[in-house]
Amino acid sequence: MAMTVHCDIVSAEEQIFSGLIEFVSLTGSLGDLGITPGHAPLLTEIKPGPVELKKQGGEEEIFYVSGGFLEVQASKVTIMADTALRAADMNEAAAEEAQRHAQQALNDQNAEFEFSRAASQLAEAAAQLRTLRQIRKKLGK
Repeated sequence: MAMTVHCDIVSAEEQIFSGLIEFVSLTGSLGDLGITPGHAPLLTEIKPGPVELKKQGGEEEIFYVSGGFLEVQASKVTIMADTALRAADMNEAAAEEAQRHAQQALNDQNAEFEFSRAASQLAEAAAQLRTLRQIRKKLGK
C-alpha cells in the first residue's frame, strides 16, 4: 500500500476536503509544487488554479482554489484557500461570462474604474477556466 499523509482543504466558508492522500499538485508563488508523504516542512502562498489530489487507493480528484496558503508538516498538508470548489461543482459558462465581464471592464475604463479589482476578477475567471479545461483534457472529453 502506498504511503499517505492527511490533507485538509479549507476555505473561509467551509472545509471542502479532509482525508488521506498519496500526492497533491498545485501552483505555489514560485511555481508548480508536488507534495508527497515525507515532504520537507513548507509554508507558501498558492496561486489561483487547480489542486490535484491523488487520494488513498489511487482515486484522483481536482479542486479549484482562488489563492491562499499551503502548509506542509510531517503528518499533515493543509491548503487554506480564499475560495475552494470541487471542480465537478464549477460552471464553465459562468466562468466564461465572468471572464468576458472582467475583460470588458478593463477595456471600458471610466472614472469609477477599479483596475486592480477588474484584473483580479479576470485572473480568477481565467484560473477557473484553466481548471475546467485541465479536467476535460484528463478525462479525454
